[in-house]
Parts: sequence; structure tokens; C-alpha cells
Amino acid sequence: MEDRDAGRELSTAVVAFHEAVGATLGVTAVDQRALAVIMGAGSVSAGELAKEIGLTPGAVTGVVDRLARAGLARREPDPQDRRRLVITAVPGAFGDAFSGLAKAMAELTDRYTPAEQAVIGDWVARTIAVLREQTRILNERR
Repeated sequence: MEDRDAGRELSTAVVAFHEAVGATLGVTAVDQRALAVIMGAGSVSAGELAKEIGLTPGAVTGVVDRLARAGLARREPDPQDRRRLVITAVPGAFGDAFSGLAKAMAELTDRYTPAEQAVIGDWVARTIAVLREQTRILNERR
């Protein structure tokens, strides 16, 4: 398989996996991305979330509504300013949706030496940076 084909296949497989996770949880891929941001931050305001995932505040309201209906996130008073609401993830929000993947990826990783894992880790980190930059460029064109 050529590198270009492998990249496309990897991308397609990742999207398909996230669609399956979304169907399992009852949310969209965008909702999952928002939930990951919320989990990483601990809590965020709707405005912060909108900025982080590149959506309008109105669109984020829909995302948070879906996450709340699915029991994955909730709106809570900001501990620093009780007049403001923040969005927090429900503990264990993703449940077992990623447990099979985590186990399979650990088994895959174990097949490589520490030196090979370092190279793979570097490639993944650089790929993430490229994807984020290309996403930013495409979003600026809109």
C-alpha cells in the first residue's frame, strides 16, 4: 500500500470508528470532540468550548444539549462565579466505548521495541500537528 493510500485508509478507519462510538453513545463525532475537550479541561464555558472546537455559540448550545440528553455532560454553576455556567463531563462519560480499542492498541504497541515506539510516537505527534494546522487553514477559508 502506498503512503497516500495508507493515510487515507487510516483516516477512513478513524472516522468509521468514531461514527460507531457516536452511534453507541447517541451523539455525533462533533459531540465526541466537544466531550473530549471538556474532559481534558475539567470544565469549560460554552464560549470557551465554541472557540476550541470552531463552532458558533448557538451550535455549541445544541452540542451541549445533546451531550446532556445522552447523560455525558452537564451544565453546572462556575465555582469561581456562581452567575456563570460551565460544562463538565459526567465521570466515565465515554464508558466502555474505548476500552476495546485501548486494549487492542496496547497489544499492538507491545509488538514494537521502545526505540520503534519512540519513532511511532514522534510520527503520531507530528501527524497531529499537521492535521491541526490543515484544519486551521481550511477553517480560515470559510
